[in-house]
Amino acid sequence: MPSPRLRLIASDFFVSFLWVWSGSLLRSLAFRILGVRNSPGILILKASIAVPYLVFFAWLGRATKGGSYNPLVVLCYAISGDFVVFLFSILARIPAQVVGSVIGVLLSNSTFPGEFHGPHLNVDINRGTFTEGLLTFMIVIIVLSLKKKDPGNSAIRTWISSASKVILHLLGSDITGGIMNPATAFGWAYVQGTHVSKEHICVYWLAPIEATVLGVWACSLVLKPISLTVQHQRFWSEFKMD
Repeated sequence: MPSPRLRLIASDFFVSFLWVWSGSLLRSLAFRILGVRNSPGILILKASIAVPYLVFFAWLGRATKGGSYNPLVVLCYAISGDFVVFLFSILARIPAQVVGSVIGVLLSNSTFPGEFHGPHLNVDINRGTFTEGLLTFMIVIIVLSLKKKDPGNSAIRTWISSASKVILHLLGSDITGGIMNPATAFGWAYVQGTHVSKEHICVYWLAPIEATVLGVWACSLVLKPISLTVQHQRFWSEFKMD
């Protein structure tokens, strides 16, 4: 039997891969059925599909005992835990998410050649950095606040947080892509050869990471710090390092 650490790394890899590839599949079906128009009715219909899609991945995370497709989620809990968990997250979990995302993009390009190109920055770097950071900060605040306000009702919390993510994504989609996921952004950038560009590093890595740290810090000032610690301990209870 593999160790809990290896299972968690494998889960991160699998969920990240599935997130990218299934997202491309869903977008391809949506474009072929609904077209490329972005009228209010079409946006509402797309959002009504995207929310259950996010809820499914929230369930998949629980089914895989912690597997995640977003490094920001891992970072959010890692920085509120001990140093060993932090190192494990930075050196093992996040790289697994990045590799899974890259492979997901490669499969997407082979399955839907030329259809998708990942997030695109439509403004200057400063505005893009601010936008992606602000969107990330807001979703971190929302998710942690929901956990504090109603820690027992995970179903309602999942639906509310999923709907919030979709709304924030739509708000930022024409500016940075509203992706709020460094691993997915890296996957597309790596395939296109832009993963070492200043634009990619600043907008899709530094901005959301700093916003996540700031969001956790802000919540620790408003919410009881012990609540974050307890949630972290429950989250990692099955993945002890010793």
